[in-house]
Amino acid sequence: MSRMIKGLALAVLMTAATGSHAAAEDGAATSAPASQTQISPLSSALQAEIDRYVLAEMARQRAPGLAVGVYRHGVPVLMKGYGLADVEWGAPVASDTRMQTGSLGKQFVAAAILKLAEEGRVDLDAPVARYFPEAPSGWAGVTVAHLLSHTSGIGAYDGDKLTGPGGAFDYRKDFTEDQLAAAIAALPTEFEPGTRWSYNNANYVLLGILIHRVTGQFYGDYLHDTFFAPLGMSATRVISDADIIPRRASGYEMRDGVLRNQAWVSPTFNATADGTIYSTVEDMARWDRALYGDALLSPESIRKMWTPFVLKDGKPKAQGYGFGWNINELNGQRRIMHNGAWQGFTSTMTRYPDLGLTVVVFANLDSSYGRPDLIARVVAGLVEPEVMPSLSPALPDDPARAERLRAFLDRAAAGEDLTQDFSPGSGYRPDSGHARDLTAALPEGWRDAPMTLVRDLSRPDGGGRYSYRVGPVGNTRLFTVALAPSGRVAGYGVAADPDNRCSG
Repeated sequence: MSRMIKGLALAVLMTAATGSHAAAEDGAATSAPASQTQISPLSSALQAEIDRYVLAEMARQRAPGLAVGVYRHGVPVLMKGYGLADVEWGAPVASDTRMQTGSLGKQFVAAAILKLAEEGRVDLDAPVARYFPEAPSGWAGVTVAHLLSHTSGIGAYDGDKLTGPGGAFDYRKDFTEDQLAAAIAALPTEFEPGTRWSYNNANYVLLGILIHRVTGQFYGDYLHDTFFAPLGMSATRVISDADIIPRRASGYEMRDGVLRNQAWVSPTFNATADGTIYSTVEDMARWDRALYGDALLSPESIRKMWTPFVLKDGKPKAQGYGFGWNINELNGQRRIMHNGAWQGFTSTMTRYPDLGLTVVVFANLDSSYGRPDLIARVVAGLVEPEVMPSLSPALPDDPARAERLRAFLDRAAAGEDLTQDFSPGSGYRPDSGHARDLTAALPEGWRDAPMTLVRDLSRPDGGGRYSYRVGPVGNTRLFTVALAPSGRVAGYGVAADPDNRCSG
């Protein structure tokens, strides 16, 4: 249960990677605030089409519950719950159901740091050693801006070995903030600051500690007093297992193909600043509305937050990442977004600032199956057809490779030992749970349906990454496999198919 999945939403069984999008050149918002814009309600026909699509995709992803918010210039035009917030009690999801944000919550922390910078209490260009005397020599040159933009090069804390039993960040143990900072400082650095981008939750753990050290308040209390309370976001707060929290949803994971309650972690790891917030689609409407004005931050701070951070070579990261937000384009429209996943929840907030459109989706299912970002993309396209993602066309395929991969998928689903199919160093170990997870992820009737190549990332060395659409029309999944130059498998996975538009 790696913390890395807080910001990554591709469901895979063995290895993971995400696609890239073109970066926008300017992150400044241009849409008029709601007070200057006439907001038209969604038609009943459009609402019914959204309902049909969401329910069908929930069934494909096997999500217990979902909350959807659609906002026009910060004004809600749809806020609705689907399915169950608690499976054991049969409690339904509503627009005021508390869901975990995962890394979607990084935007709150980024806004807090920018607010403190406006007040002169934090210097974005200052070395982090100013705020962390325990900083090792390897952090020389790391600034606060590097933490915000995931370009610091500091070590990642949330690998399985480090967070497992006996690890330096054992998820079952409690740590003080000073202990966490010291343990992160002891990790080896990965690259020179500012030369690369690497999504790393440790950056935001440190930012939360920095907020505490500068303000004297726990970061969650600072967010409450500075943003949440003034904006009326009464349901938004840091996670707590101990507190009585009305309308709290339960989180679920798929393990061995069976729905289970989320795994337990210590209070420490439910209170770090890398994505441990409860919120609702009602509160996110208030937050979205505030992003259009100056209630949160100055226009200059908003511009920084939504402008791709420039690396030392003078270029931004290809996919575009500012401070707590991804910045990219879809169909020529600027898109500012962030996903999240943690403890049996997944989430997304996607803004199309030039259209004045925002979609938020929360799901109480872990990222091995839950893909609220894909749901948000289609919902946005139903509201604004110009941002409906294009369907992936079938690509020319190598028949021999296709036959070999089909046979591999059959054997994997049958639970056979695949050791000889994998390349050395892939990390594969025979496990009967792989087959149960795989068969649960694949749609009914997949064996009798075609397997169509839709993405071909072949490399000159003979390796590559290939995605196939598998399953009957309207109920397909993506089978993605990475091949080593030898032709052996380096990793594989099955995920939701973004092209499923059938409303069922």
